Amino acid sequence: MNLAITGATSGIGEQALKALLKNFDQIFILARNESKGNALIKSFSEIDQKKCIFIKLNLADMDSVVKAANFIISKTDQLDVLINNAGGIFKEKEITKDGFEMSISANHLGHFLLTNKLMPLLLRSKIAKVINVSSEAHRMAKVDFSDLNYQKNSFSSFGSYANVKLFNILFSKSLVEKFGSRGLKSYALHPGVVKTNFAKESAGVFSFLWKLASPFMITAEQGALTTIYLAKTDIEAKHNGAYFKKSKPTTPSKSANSKNMREKLWLKSEELLKEWL
Repeated sequence: MNLAITGATSGIGEQALKALLKNFDQIFILARNESKGNALIKSFSEIDQKKCIFIKLNLADMDSVVKAANFIISKTDQLDVLINNAGGIFKEKEITKDGFEMSISANHLGHFLLTNKLMPLLLRSKIAKVINVSSEAHRMAKVDFSDLNYQKNSFSSFGSYANVKLFNILFSKSLVEKFGSRGLKSYALHPGVVKTNFAKESAGVFSFLWKLASPFMITAEQGALTTIYLAKTDIEAKHNGAYFKKSKPTTPSKSANSKNMREKLWLKSEELLKEWL
């Protein structure tokens, strides 16, 4: 079986990767930092090192996403599990070279493009799964589809993050609607409040609250457990497209279950990415 995972050089992604090594024959590790990725691979046993291929990927650069997807396509004709793990919260508003606000690019659009490019490989698998790492922060989302780059509305570090975490759930449900009849399974998950370097770029009240909560946070190993569970477990068909927390399906926000919102998001994502799709 073949696995592709983004952002696996640190935090919950790294812990999920380490736990899943024995379950896959070939693993594509997609991340920005090549030296970190190669060092991680070298820390594995000789047998596991041979399974792993590092692929440089910058989710804020759509050319990089296409290049990474094409490399995977050149190396295999089937992909069994894709874990869209990478993401982050950004202190200031930043526009990528492609013209997208950084948070939506790194947390949604990059993965939307990668997943769609790899879909032919996924649909050749009998157990095809896409796993999207979301967050309970999605419950605070307030989305304006006419202003995803914050040209009119003021940018908020946490607000933009809440929106894209909602997008992760909407995207998971859309994947099931569009490809579920062809065997695709897709899930979103909340990993828990994990003590990593994740929020070091955050600002304001969110940064303050994060520091206050720090002593009560779980470890990266604990935070990876739901990702590992979804990657390894044959989930009941009735939960396809579900949002998971502590390895159990959980009811997300009303917006996360909105068919209208997920259709809007899909069409808007296609519109923004038409140059690369």
